[in-house]
Amino acid sequence: MPRPFTPKVVTANDLIEGDVIYMARNGSWVRDMCMAWLIEDEAEAGTQLARATTEPGVAVGPYLADAAAGPIGPIPTHFRETFRATGPSNRFHGKQTEQSASEAVVNV
Repeated sequence: MPRPFTPKVVTANDLIEGDVIYMARNGSWVRDMCMAWLIEDEAEAGTQLARATTEPGVAVGPYLADAAAGPIGPIPTHFRETFRATGPSNRFHGKQTEQSASEAVVNV
């Protein structure tokens, strides 16, 4: 018996900078998961993933990641996506330098 569809976000890595990126509702790429498009329809998710694969000069390795609605936008539901959304855990890099140390620890 197939599992019911769960909401997804389209995610990839930026070709030039290597950052984690997410597809926004307008088709652009954003670096903050809370600005990503939470896709709740399976057919639409497939369509947007196919669209993402047509942008090899921008997005590398696009795929659908499970997510849920959060207070200000999508939030990850799998630990792998939590790591990708918050950045490296050995010290503050990239996204983590934009937060205070206490906020980054809470978000991990």
